[in-house]
Amino acid sequence: MKETHVEPEVAVNIETIVGEGAIWDADSHVLYWVDILGGQLFVFDPKTGHNRAIDVGQAIGTVAPRSRGGVMVALHNGFSALDLVSEKLTPIADPERSIPANRFNDGKCDPAGRFWAGTMEFNGEPDRGALYCLDIDHSVMRKVSPVTISNGIVWSLDSQTMYFIDTARDNVRAWDYDLETGAIGNQRVVIENSGQGHFDGMTIDEEGMVWIALFGGWGVQRYNPRSGALLETLRLPVEQVTSCAFGGDNLNELYITSCRYRMDEQALQAQPLAGSLLKVKVDARGLPAFAYAG
Repeated sequence: MKETHVEPEVAVNIETIVGEGAIWDADSHVLYWVDILGGQLFVFDPKTGHNRAIDVGQAIGTVAPRSRGGVMVALHNGFSALDLVSEKLTPIADPERSIPANRFNDGKCDPAGRFWAGTMEFNGEPDRGALYCLDIDHSVMRKVSPVTISNGIVWSLDSQTMYFIDTARDNVRAWDYDLETGAIGNQRVVIENSGQGHFDGMTIDEEGMVWIALFGGWGVQRYNPRSGALLETLRLPVEQVTSCAFGGDNLNELYITSCRYRMDEQALQAQPLAGSLLKVKVDARGLPAFAYAG
């Protein structure tokens, strides 16, 4: 296993409470990401260095491009579409309207253009959340429950396997995946945490290897989901690493989000980049993110 201490480029020097949800829009050449508890969606343009902030007025768990324009977001109050020009939110579905103590957390679109995102109780109380799928006809189906802290989700290169992280379990589970219907089955554990921090956000590279952010683990790890083997660790100068996404014109730059949540003054002084958006050039390439087709 290769371990590298990296000096990341600081893409955006900012004090987010919970930076999360990094995803590259290959058509617009921008990176979307969020500050969950700050209620902010960010649009970062690496060409100009400008990090546009859009206040959505509530907790925002994740963001995904939308094929017809704008983006989809998963919020405290469910799934919504966001027009990036007018900044208008259009609510689409709120499957947990009756559970105000819950909010949406991480999620992504699958290869067929469905938007998958999961929920959690605001303080991480066990087994209060679930993983949902917003189909392209705007119907919603609960897919996995119970879930404690719904986090990273990706699909294999052949679209036949879905990988998902519930941070409280500290593993990666896999399901057989039916691209045509979105049905999942044959749940099994394919990766166990090596003991460094807790599994958080996740992305996949063009070789089918998964990259997992380590909350409390000072880094990002690359695993082979077929064998469960840990292949590489990137050590970072921030402890609470929350998500990662390949971006840039060649999809070989790993954007990494981080967190300042519940860090004391001493920790914040020792980690001045906590909460910032970081970038590391890596010897791997990612894949264009899937957009919501509805």
